[in-house]
Amino acid sequence: MALEKRTALITGSGRNIGRGCAKELAKAGFNIVLNGSSNRADCESVAEEIRALGSHSIIAMGDIGDKSASNDIAKTALDAFGRIDVLINNAAIRPAQPFLETTDDVWARVMDVNFNAAIWLCRAFLPGMVEAGWGRIVNFTGMNAQRGTGGRPVVTASKHACWGLTKALAREFGPQGVTCNIISPGTFPDQDLVVAKSNAMQELLKETPTGRLGDSADIAAIVGLLCSHQGGFINGQILQVNGGVET
Repeated sequence: MALEKRTALITGSGRNIGRGCAKELAKAGFNIVLNGSSNRADCESVAEEIRALGSHSIIAMGDIGDKSASNDIAKTALDAFGRIDVLINNAAIRPAQPFLETTDDVWARVMDVNFNAAIWLCRAFLPGMVEAGWGRIVNFTGMNAQRGTGGRPVVTASKHACWGLTKALAREFGPQGVTCNIISPGTFPDQDLVVAKSNAMQELLKETPTGRLGDSADIAAIVGLLCSHQGGFINGQILQVNGGVET
């Protein structure tokens, strides 16, 4: 089936990396299901950009960290397109809290958004991918998770869980034409914040051999490859897109 007949859902796609991925896949001919938790205006703006690229787009708002809302998002997407061929689990939260100060409620919330949501959406869309004999799942981890950086223990745990899920799904569903990979981004400043000149960002910049911080286009290009026919032999891998920072 040609790519223009296929549909991708990207969580957290109203801005930054999610927005970049949505536009990249729209350029390749995918229909796009956008998702945001609260700011519909951001998603509407991206939807206009996608339509300008010649692709069809709908918006499925909702908090992916809530199981009922996640199921509703999946239902909206399936009702509109019948099947989701590409799932990009991009949305995440990253609270900075020491281990002994992280409450059970915070721990559960982060795990729901960063990890369980991927499980719920994979359960919703994998049957259609298997039936079609073709599918792509892309998850996200991060340098902090790989390093085990202190101060964000639940973020590290949730992102490591996504890494394990990725490898398990790649082995189980690879024979049925579905690949699953995970991307580990480097430092990608929020495009809406003037942070690149801050002392913290300057320190991070010194760690990056390429001499610059990341841009959403850097991630979007890799997502585009993974979701293409040419990316079909990349499966169960962690792809570090960080400018050469050691992890």
